[in-house]
Amino acid sequence: MLINRILIVGYGSIGKKHLKLAREILPQADIRVLRHKVHGDIPQYSNGLFFNIDEAINFAPQLAVIANPSAFHVSTAIKLASSGVHLLIEKPLSNNLTDVTKLLNIAHQNKIKLMTGYNLRFLPSLDFFRNIIKKKSIGKILTVHSEVGQYLPSWRKDLDYSSSVSANQKLGGGALLELSHEIDYLLWVFGEIDWVKSNLSMQSSLDIDVEDSVKIIMGFKENEDNIKLIASVNLDFIRHDTTRFCTAIGENGSLRWNGISGKVEIYESNASKWKTIFDTKYNSDYSYISEWKDFLECIQENKIPLVSGDDGLNVLKVIHAVKKSSKSEGQLIDIDAN
Repeated sequence: MLINRILIVGYGSIGKKHLKLAREILPQADIRVLRHKVHGDIPQYSNGLFFNIDEAINFAPQLAVIANPSAFHVSTAIKLASSGVHLLIEKPLSNNLTDVTKLLNIAHQNKIKLMTGYNLRFLPSLDFFRNIIKKKSIGKILTVHSEVGQYLPSWRKDLDYSSSVSANQKLGGGALLELSHEIDYLLWVFGEIDWVKSNLSMQSSLDIDVEDSVKIIMGFKENEDNIKLIASVNLDFIRHDTTRFCTAIGENGSLRWNGISGKVEIYESNASKWKTIFDTKYNSDYSYISEWKDFLECIQENKIPLVSGDDGLNVLKVIHAVKKSSKSEGQLIDIDAN
């Protein structure tokens, strides 16, 4: 299939990024943007604007990127999927579980590709980290620690943080949803999550109506080593030292992934310090470009995306359980039962 008609839904920071990348990857395509506010200026890199979904569907896009606030992802995606449009839906797939299964069923019935935009999976450093874990280079994994944090006001310097999606509950904001990459890669690297215990809180004086800090203890289902891994996860909007780490502690040492620097380090059982075993430089768009290339390849060759709609749903099931646990003052919540 020759891809020559593309729709970008939403023109926030991530919508602008996808628009620019779409133009670079498919320079001859007719690319239109769907915005919810009427605006006279045609965005750079695009061929035109729509202001309602019916106009956008009449354009007959072959693929669409859903980059509006997560609270509106599913309602928009269902209309496009029903028209046979392939979909790359930015993370998270939605801000709740409502109609997500309906969307996936429509996508399946219409034989369209649906990718969830957890682009960290396309980082070479995370892929290397996962492969080392699978090869048991540090033996059986016994426990895992994952953390990510960045001060929200400095996250997007050209935007008033208090009006951003991240800061507003009605748009699907909050540290849990906005930083749900961690849940996705933990599922990808370590397997299915069985239960969670959690606490969502507002610790800072930031001008937001959502949680700025999330603490999760999660238990994984028994793996091939007959171990039920326990992971601790910290997500926050409040730390000034931008951080993204995952540390796996094994019987023969520890392995650490640094998502900011792109390094993977090992601390072997007889060592006295960490040793870098993977270090590569790539620009900030690398994972998004790889995501686009995978999505296009899946459409052309009828392949399953690296991050499927089902993967996005699995993250939402964990998120739902995390919220439920926090509301019940940290009660253990089984993923399958909630």
